[in-house]
Amino acid sequence: MPPTPQRLVLASASPRRLDLLRQIGLAPDAVEAAEVDESPLKDETPRLLATRLAVAKAERVAAGQPGSHVLGADTVVALGRRVLPKAEDEAEVRTCLDLLSGRAHRVLTGVCVIGPDGRRAQRLVESRLHFKRLTPSEIAGYAACGEGLGKAGGYGIQGRAGAFVIALQGSYSAIVGLPLYETANLLSGLGYRLP
Repeated sequence: MPPTPQRLVLASASPRRLDLLRQIGLAPDAVEAAEVDESPLKDETPRLLATRLAVAKAERVAAGQPGSHVLGADTVVALGRRVLPKAEDEAEVRTCLDLLSGRAHRVLTGVCVIGPDGRRAQRLVESRLHFKRLTPSEIAGYAACGEGLGKAGGYGIQGRAGAFVIALQGSYSAIVGLPLYETANLLSGLGYRLP
């Protein structure tokens, strides 16, 4: 008897998350961005914010995708309790890099999977990075290249900003946007057959 068909829906418009899933042999049947307000709540820690947003995205999309495994994720870059924005322009990229220059920071990625039966599983993955001290010309050059736009903390480690990293502790794929080990375990735990 053939196995029951299964559907995987990615609740994110991030091309990086889609690429990461493909890296481990997963091709979502649908990709649907979840429109949620990503503003931190009063006194909300970066860890709670990343988890809350991942759950909210998965729940929002799961409501319209019955019978599917729905995967939501969110990545937050934090300096202490301060959440850095998703940079919307060059000035925000420069501000973020000024703050990160020569310092250690955390990247928190929340992941939530909702199964076809409504069960939910979630994880939070914390990684730590240390950036070298950046020169004004390095900051200006990176801001001008456009890579940091739309990215938490104003940078993408998978691009030119990889040259800024002195040390990394944790999950590289989580920093890019989706912790692959944890994601595969969450899906499998809710009955999704991995390739």
